[in-house]
Amino acid sequence: MKKVTIAVALISTVAFAGPAQSHAAERSAPVAAPLSDATPMPADTPWPGGTITLDIDASDTSRGVYSVTQTFPVAPGTSKLTLLYPEWLPGNHAPRGPINLVSNIRFYANDKPLEWKRNPLDVYQFDIALPQGTSEVTARFVHTSPVTGREGRITMTQEMLNLQWEKMSFYPAGHYTRRIAVKPSVTMPEGWSTFTALDGKAQQGSRVSWAVTDYETLVDSPIFAGKYAQQWEIGENVRLNAVGDAPKYLALAPENLARFGKLVDEADALFGTRQFDHYDFLLAMTDRMGGIGLEHHRSSENQYEPTALIDWEAMDWDHNVVSHELVHSWNGKFRRPAGLWTPDYRTPMQNNLLWLYEGQTQFWGWVLAARSGLQRKDTILGTIALAAANYSEGQPGREWRSVQDTTNDPIINSRRPLPYSSLSRSEDYYVEGALTWLEADQIIRQGTGGKKGLDDFARTFFGKTDGDWGVLTYDFEEIVSTLNEVYPYDWASFLDTRLRQPNQPAPLRGIEMAGYRLVWKEEPNSYSAGRMKGGKYLDLFYSLGINLDPQGKVISTLWDGPAFRAGIVNGSIVVAVNGAAFSPDAIKEAVTAAKGNSAPLELLVRRGDNFATVALDYHGGLRYPWLEAAGSESAGLDRLLEARAK
Repeated sequence: MKKVTIAVALISTVAFAGPAQSHAAERSAPVAAPLSDATPMPADTPWPGGTITLDIDASDTSRGVYSVTQTFPVAPGTSKLTLLYPEWLPGNHAPRGPINLVSNIRFYANDKPLEWKRNPLDVYQFDIALPQGTSEVTARFVHTSPVTGREGRITMTQEMLNLQWEKMSFYPAGHYTRRIAVKPSVTMPEGWSTFTALDGKAQQGSRVSWAVTDYETLVDSPIFAGKYAQQWEIGENVRLNAVGDAPKYLALAPENLARFGKLVDEADALFGTRQFDHYDFLLAMTDRMGGIGLEHHRSSENQYEPTALIDWEAMDWDHNVVSHELVHSWNGKFRRPAGLWTPDYRTPMQNNLLWLYEGQTQFWGWVLAARSGLQRKDTILGTIALAAANYSEGQPGREWRSVQDTTNDPIINSRRPLPYSSLSRSEDYYVEGALTWLEADQIIRQGTGGKKGLDDFARTFFGKTDGDWGVLTYDFEEIVSTLNEVYPYDWASFLDTRLRQPNQPAPLRGIEMAGYRLVWKEEPNSYSAGRMKGGKYLDLFYSLGINLDPQGKVISTLWDGPAFRAGIVNGSIVVAVNGAAFSPDAIKEAVTAAKGNSAPLELLVRRGDNFATVALDYHGGLRYPWLEAAGSESAGLDRLLEARAK
């Protein structure tokens, strides 16, 4: 939504004279009227109608349909009700409310249908005319979960569901969402277990209800429910709740369950406070429901591959999302950039400080995973190595686009596939942000002789009043001033240069200050190997400049890499390698064989109905990034990843 009213004046007639014309031909031309499209700001006042009831029937798992009944009490004398569907969704950093999945919308008063109109300048707004004497309005509609991945994220399967309240409810316009009271209930499939951070749970048969809450808290308290489920107590007022595609995927060994408890201990030690009264990890072990990692104040929505709990060592690469989302309870939910806090879900969000919100969460997600044993140290080192490689060799887009500008990408691109993401850049405030915070940590550690680090910033900045799960906003100046409290330095210039300016050196300085260096080997590190196996692709990005699926289809291309220069683009299919049929092993062997000689690598490539033999003049062999200790002494990165909790 635009925040400015636009008025354009056009002349009403235009004279046009062609070469053979002796007189002017008049053309009709309209004059634009002003648009009333300024975003109305809500008031910090309660919804005067009273408590809204929201009842959802989520039992139709065979068709993936949520049937919704929502009742809105209205104050006497109300002649029009304006309802909004949530558009700017917390944690999405963009206007992604899937209003396209809501249908069969009908409104009633006294069991009689009401006329409604959608605002043409804001299609998330519904205006309903009310007959005299209306005391409440009932809305009935359906929210349809995608049933195939191409329709969107699947939220309901025959074994589990992920109910997000904002996707299947309206709220009245004009009031802060924290001032709107709601009484929620859901009818689940028979025998299913239901997990959420909402308070006051009561159950009668398959119908589950909770105490009256405010709409903001409701939206921040999603549900995971499933036919096969398990709950574990992993700390004081902290639970791990898991649903799975089958019971076998929930057989979590005690020693690995303890790692989740240790994660909570390490977070407590880091921040020194808890910005929640209780916390629920919501974890789906599935490849049938859509993947997710989304933060909430008192819970988190997470998805692991089905075997990630039972095949712990092999799936170590897949465990990090849980630590990342836990950190968000402090960083993102409690402490939030002023521009990212909004009083409702219509007001546009401003993303320019996501390099702290997400970047430092990414950093602490890595660190806490290593400190707790949720992931092995070598997995975290491999993760950092892959990030370092990307920004040193895999992203020419850094020349023209700053990290801070990528904070606009959730709005600009909405995580859609790009033909050349290495040139376009994507949401690099996560990972390049994290590498920037690693450098900041090492500046503090070296400047204080190891007495302080970014841990001290985290405790000061995020660890405020224990138990406060409200929202405390911040700006750039507070970030800088808090860093200076920890260690005086020109932090404003540091952050401006690293994050706001394009064409900066690769963010390797923090790694090097921490006693490691980026090196290249012919075998992938454990994290890269796990990602390739889980994602079912072959990474040749830092050799041929492409990634391939098992059938040889190109799924990503490095801008100006060897394959790109030879005309190979996304969607092309490598059919043969040096005259032999393609296989992942065949192309790896060919890349290895070409190392040190002058003969080009020949690929038979299909694009559409056309075939071409392409010669790649590449002789560098297979190349995969690793971090290697630069000296024999204990390095700063080693100390950073050591456990802190007693």
